[in-house]
Amino acid sequence: MKRHCIDPRPGWQQIVEEQGVVYPLTRCPDGSLRPYWDESAYYSFTLPEVEALEEAVEELHALCLGAAAHIVEQNRFADLGITDPGLAALVAESWRRRAELPSIYGRFDLRYDGTGPAKMLEYNADTPTSLVEAASAQWFWMEERFPDGDQWNSLHERLVAAWKRQSALLPPGPVHFVHSDADELGEDLMTVAYLRETAEQAGLATEALSVEEIGWDRLSGRFVDERLRFIRSCFKLYPWEWLATDRFGPYVRDTLDNGGGTGTTCWIEPAWKMLLSNKALLAILWELHPGHPNLLPAYLDGPRELAEARGYVAKPLLGREGAGVTVHEPGDAPVVRDEACCYQELAPLPDFDGNHVVLGAWVVEDGAAGLGIRESAGLVTDEYARFLPHVIL
Repeated sequence: MKRHCIDPRPGWQQIVEEQGVVYPLTRCPDGSLRPYWDESAYYSFTLPEVEALEEAVEELHALCLGAAAHIVEQNRFADLGITDPGLAALVAESWRRRAELPSIYGRFDLRYDGTGPAKMLEYNADTPTSLVEAASAQWFWMEERFPDGDQWNSLHERLVAAWKRQSALLPPGPVHFVHSDADELGEDLMTVAYLRETAEQAGLATEALSVEEIGWDRLSGRFVDERLRFIRSCFKLYPWEWLATDRFGPYVRDTLDNGGGTGTTCWIEPAWKMLLSNKALLAILWELHPGHPNLLPAYLDGPRELAEARGYVAKPLLGREGAGVTVHEPGDAPVVRDEACCYQELAPLPDFDGNHVVLGAWVVEDGAAGLGIRESAGLVTDEYARFLPHVIL
């Protein structure tokens, strides 16, 4: 694993915008615009490195599924902050019927520097983004800059195949692809548009919709789109913790299709993905598999020995893009926060020429499917991070 500087392609911004990355620049706190899609550098990997990462990702995914089963069997929903018995029951039923529910993709964030085992930082299995740049833009970049190279990237083919395989699980009618109008950058919009394209290539009928346009028909007791058509299946880039608790939450619960024809709306990703996108999963994984080479020590009741040993990171159970994450160096006085957190061992991101890098390893269905790389100036990968392409040389 190496970082290389390279001159960006002439007209790179227009190129990637035409490929779906309509958010190539990031506005920083000082008001300046800096590249989000950053092709002034790239990362190279050897094939054995990628093969080892693929193996680690698939093992981690299997461990996460095992942890989800443990949470349901031992009724540990409170550890995830799910204290409503009704919601817990729906999630549990979703898990038990998971073979009847479509589930498409997720993204692991990993610490890896090429010299040791990859370490799991978290798993976004509900609403992961950075998909368009990982699946599409970096592939075209490689074809242009390294026509004889290769890339850890089978995302597009695997997504199309996943929709084809799982189409039999979907109710009749089009699949509605939904994002929120609150998305100002266009990242959610393009992620959903890209996934909709892969579904259409798999032969599915689709419709685009915003969350804000979803209506409720009181007479039929069903969700409807802006043309008053029933929403029988819906891919939503909208977190389950919002969907289940906003003012439409009671209707979601009443009409949730958990498989077997028990409801009227099939949501993708399914409700059991709440078990994998919660940072409490990190602590439960460590409890079940202490010392596993791809896991970091993590706890829910406080940092324990981490405060004096290697330091720790406190993560809100449902935080995104680094929001609310605090870094505590070794020897700092341990702090137990008022909000529910996961306390994970500090594993500083690798520093490549002053850039801190995190690997986003994609999973489609149950298989490792590709890689996206983000860099940040600090130890926390936040909304100001940059996306860099990669190549296997």
